[in-house]
Amino acid sequence: MEGLDVPWFRLKGARVAVRALRGAIQISGNERQAILDGTSTLVQALLERNNLRSEDIISIVFTATPDLTAEFPAYAARQLGLTDVPLLCAVEIDVPQAMPRVLRLLAHVSTDLTRADLRHVYLGGAAALRTDLPQ
Repeated sequence: MEGLDVPWFRLKGARVAVRALRGAIQISGNERQAILDGTSTLVQALLERNNLRSEDIISIVFTATPDLTAEFPAYAARQLGLTDVPLLCAVEIDVPQAMPRVLRLLAHVSTDLTRADLRHVYLGGAAALRTDLPQ
């Protein structure tokens, strides 16, 4: 494939790449407040570790393991002020022996960070899912 390239767009005259960031957190239990708190912690850590602002977020897809049903993770993101960001929630596939109570996200962002400079965020028990990443 010739010309395999990073998707770019122009933002106020500068070329900015569209990048994807991953993250996960293990929630203490299937309680509404635990899901809201865990989601907020995960989103805020992702923003802080990558020096991003809410306006840098293009979209976020949240998934939750089938045992987390007490609240939509997107609601917590809305409470953080992400009111104009497209958000989607879905159920993670139910793999036998998979880690329980895990909330994951895939965020598409505009940033000048390279892929090597991106800091994916795996918190709490979910850090065991990606031991290859720096914490």
